[in-house]
Amino acid sequence: MQAYVYKSQRKADTFVYLAKRDDFTLVPEPLRTQLGDLAFVLEVALTPERKLAREDAAVVRENLSARGFHIQFPPQPDPRVRADA
Repeated sequence: MQAYVYKSQRKADTFVYLAKRDDFTLVPEPLRTQLGDLAFVLEVALTPERKLAREDAAVVRENLSARGFHIQFPPQPDPRVRADA
């Protein structure tokens, strides 16, 4: 399965994976508005063997099949790490 990855220009470290290149019609309008402009960054083959840095490739494939898109949000800060440490 091919995936097309776009970076949000408004939300740092937020990416949209699409099943079809440049087909944003399946992404709900309120979400598209929040993300702002999206810049194409990568085309990737999501095979069962594929490892992604911050996402489970199986979950991404499932979302692409079911919805046509997947949103990758920024990682949440680890509450065990103090910012002032």
